[in-house]
Amino acid sequence: MPARYPVSAAVKLDAVEATDDPVNVGDYEQLAREALDEGTFGYFAGGAGDEHTLRHNVEAFDRWRLRPRVLVDVGSVSTETTVLGQDVSMPVLASPVAHQRMAHPEGELAVARAAAAAGTIMCVPTFAMATPAEVAAEAPDAPRWFQLYWHPDREVTRSILDQAREAGCTAIVFTVDLPKLGRRERDLRTGFTLHADYRMGIYGSEFGDLGTLTPATAAELVDPRLTWRDLEWLHDTAQLPVIVKGILTAEDAELAVSHGSAAVIVSNHGGRQLDRALASLEALPEVVEAVGDRVEVLMDGGIRRGADVAIALALGARAVCVGRPVVWGLAANGEEGARHVLELLRAELELALALLGCASPEDLGRSHVARAER
Repeated sequence: MPARYPVSAAVKLDAVEATDDPVNVGDYEQLAREALDEGTFGYFAGGAGDEHTLRHNVEAFDRWRLRPRVLVDVGSVSTETTVLGQDVSMPVLASPVAHQRMAHPEGELAVARAAAAAGTIMCVPTFAMATPAEVAAEAPDAPRWFQLYWHPDREVTRSILDQAREAGCTAIVFTVDLPKLGRRERDLRTGFTLHADYRMGIYGSEFGDLGTLTPATAAELVDPRLTWRDLEWLHDTAQLPVIVKGILTAEDAELAVSHGSAAVIVSNHGGRQLDRALASLEALPEVVEAVGDRVEVLMDGGIRRGADVAIALALGARAVCVGRPVVWGLAANGEEGARHVLELLRAELELALALLGCASPEDLGRSHVARAER
């Protein structure tokens, strides 16, 4: 596939000069830790309970080894692919992350520009501090999805979906793993709250009678009574493809597909909901086996390197979504930092593809990974 994205945007991994600039996602995490106060960093970095699942999302990649093939023509390697028919520069999308203006004043607007510049899809969160229209105005020609938290008032949810569709979002990412908020103990220890003058753009007003807004009070804006039957109303009302996010079992993947979902995202909410839940990568193979021949399967959780992306693709993911890495780039250096994180992951994936003997993401398969010996 010929490159459609500017060579000048590429990240060079073979530079020989010494540099103090960040060279990987880990460097950006450290910069974000230094840039943010303890409560805000903890909000983005933390997980539920003892944070077992948070750690396991990253550690799960250590249980796989890559199996490179040699003497394959990799003179021309491209990371470009499609996701739900949309051309993207790489199988790495920007996950929906709430309250991004806590990380940087431009928040979701900066991430929209960064994702557009990197040639990939941004998923606009319900709990954004900008409206879908404001996000769209920052990158009008870029693809975007909208992540839905279903409000207890169905007419409010209808309004949210109307705003997303009118702003040019091409899919609804329905988050299904937050009927109640997980116990996030870092937030309890720091007393984390959102700044009193912040608003959630989708609702078109200040927080009002919600008072001091914490993650727990924000979660009161999510309906805990939903069942699979409600997907019928969502399909009819959204008039867009619906992607179900928060799947960890073959059983739920089957239900999502049988109720008309266009794709599923294997996710445990970044380890922020049920502690000791399966790591996303652990759940990926069974979901792919169950529904991967009928719908595209994506995953999030624990992606920190391009080699991690390669492992996920080899196990059947069409693409991955990254949240914290983009936030670390945003906190460290706004739009430029978020874009650089995405470009680093793309460059690392391109190198991994070449060393695995693959000219494109579509060439990756189960034969390229093996379980690590315990």
